[in-house]
Amino acid sequence: MQPGGQPNMQQIMEQAQKMQQQLMTAQQELAEAEVTGSAGGGLVTATVSGAGELKGLTIDPKAVDPEDTETLSDLVVAAVRDANRAAQELQAEKMGPLTSGLGGGGLGGLSLPGM
Repeated sequence: MQPGGQPNMQQIMEQAQKMQQQLMTAQQELAEAEVTGSAGGGLVTATVSGAGELKGLTIDPKAVDPEDTETLSDLVVAAVRDANRAAQELQAEKMGPLTSGLGGGGLGGLSLPGM
């Protein structure tokens, strides 16, 4: 600390660099993580990355009715939404502790990519 109780610029820069590295690590972990969501009692399952990118979609043949494609569409949308909800929870778990020290949303008022 410098006279007057103020931290020196070197300490601030070191803390900022450490936080930036932690954020980059958390973002990489989110990009590599996968979560799933489902609908229709598991008839449709969606897999998304922790960052919310749709990675896969599984449709049980029992869900396929050529006379009722609307229900299948609804199940797909519901499964993707469920998976995205799980991805958002994972983001909050990984990024929350890091971003709370940044005023809840970014470094210097900038948004974090993927948030």
